[in-house]
Amino acid sequence: MSLVSSPAVYRDRRVTVVIPCLNEEEGIVQVLSRMPAFVDEVIVVDNNSTDRTAEMARRHGAHVIHEKIRGYGRAYKTGLIQAQGDIIVTLDGDHSYPVDAISYLLEVFLHSRERFLSASRFPLKNRQAMSLKHWIGNKLLSVALSVLYFRWVRDSQSGMWVFERQCLGEMDLRSDGMAFSEEIKIEAIRRPAIGFKEIYVDYSNRTGEIKLQPWRDGYRNLIFLIRKRFTRGRMPSAC
Repeated sequence: MSLVSSPAVYRDRRVTVVIPCLNEEEGIVQVLSRMPAFVDEVIVVDNNSTDRTAEMARRHGAHVIHEKIRGYGRAYKTGLIQAQGDIIVTLDGDHSYPVDAISYLLEVFLHSRERFLSASRFPLKNRQAMSLKHWIGNKLLSVALSVLYFRWVRDSQSGMWVFERQCLGEMDLRSDGMAFSEEIKIEAIRRPAIGFKEIYVDYSNRTGEIKLQPWRDGYRNLIFLIRKRFTRGRMPSAC
């Protein structure tokens, strides 16, 4: 079965799902096997995996793009530039975000004035789905983002978004690392022509290895938040 062979629109909109992956051969199968039939295009960005992520994704109908330079933001930018849909949906390849919530999020998005919708994992229904240190780090970063940009954000690190593809041309996305997740939200918040909205989704235990390093990545994300808020001109993209 191919997820990209025939056109399938959702309320007259083409939908592209972009999934960055690093060693997610088990999780990506679960994600792709649950992908709604109305999704027109699925792009899996293989971020130089050492397992069978690319093979399994291709076998389950995804369009696989290879990005050899590792980095969460780097993988996303590589995939997003290839997206052809009118609306882009993102999620992780570890099956922690609910694939079956895509139609629900699209309905909310299409009935909203905002052009960027972010799925918030809080409040957590399943406390086992996120470790205490990840929960604390997320809360601290979300508060920092909210204070710096004068807009309350519950989940600054969420990786599931729905937005118009045209928004990408209006954003200044610099991060190649984990900070990309908060940066794309910042760009939506600070641009009235885009707008930002959050809505709750259920979050579950991830499948496969945990790659996030809370203290290192949290520190880098905080520094990136501050520098993006107060630095004019070009910033380093490695964060």
